[in-house]
Amino acid sequence: MKSQRQAKIVEIISNTDVETQEQLLQALVEAGFNSTQATISRDIKEMRIVKELTSLGTYRYSVPEKDAAPTLSDRLNNIFRECLVSVDYAENLVVIHTLPGMANAAASALDAMRSSAVLGTLAGDDTVVIVMREGHAAAAFTGEIKSVIRK
Repeated sequence: MKSQRQAKIVEIISNTDVETQEQLLQALVEAGFNSTQATISRDIKEMRIVKELTSLGTYRYSVPEKDAAPTLSDRLNNIFRECLVSVDYAENLVVIHTLPGMANAAASALDAMRSSAVLGTLAGDDTVVIVMREGHAAAAFTGEIKSVIRK
């Protein structure tokens, strides 16, 4: 249902100048999709829909180009900036503390990096343990993560 609704949103904003979430919600209802404004808002954020200026001086929703999709490193940076509390290491282990409930997202992002220096990750509720192949890699990795979360 979500993917069908989001496909319909793309179709609507591609064919019509939609200025507000209310207009988008009304168009979805007319197309047979019962939804709420909160759901539409989440869809807009998830799909990275933006408002662009029209030639008439008004704004309309627009789907960004496929080439503008965030890269893995962009997503990783966003996750780290939003949820990491601290990071430290000992020998070949790196320990990351996150906001409650965010450790799995951080570990998943780390796993997606497919770094050869990382042997594996283990996530709890607010803690991620990263096992590095070598001790010196843990120090370098910790430094990289600290530079990301300080930006």
